[in-house]
Amino acid sequence: MELELHPHRWERRAPDWQAAAVSGLAAGAVLMVLELFWAATMHTAGPWRIPHMVAAIVMGSDLVMAQSFAFSVGVVAVALLTHYVLGIAFGLLLGFIIAGFHYEASAGMMQVFGVGFGVALYVLNFYGMSQFFPWFAELRGWSTLIAHLVFGITASLLYWKLARPGADSQRS
Repeated sequence: MELELHPHRWERRAPDWQAAAVSGLAAGAVLMVLELFWAATMHTAGPWRIPHMVAAIVMGSDLVMAQSFAFSVGVVAVALLTHYVLGIAFGLLLGFIIAGFHYEASAGMMQVFGVGFGVALYVLNFYGMSQFFPWFAELRGWSTLIAHLVFGITASLLYWKLARPGADSQRS
């Protein structure tokens, strides 16, 4: 496996938007499964704490002030929708960056880029956005960082596999 490390310059080039959206959606689903697994096995509050936190972005901070994080169809539906919309948005951003800088040279390059994207996403979500949604600060830690690394790697590799050759020239 050859890893190209030469500097990449920005070139205005449209990504394969469909591949980017699907990549973000699928990587978001993987991230949700990891979050639910870790929450169910590691936290005493149970698996529904994180869906309550995600749904609170839309439904308000009162949702995270609850004494118990019981299962609620409405809360889980809003959390899923919010998570998927964010996953798609971040997938689109990832596709835009990959296409613009021509990072799609190899699977190795995609993994390196995915790690960087995952770290940036973790910092944005749990240090930047926690200014607006302070309840996310308590999720800072290795398990959340690893989950975001998995998101970045999954999304970048899926984009690399799904993007159609020449999609940028067809869509410009």
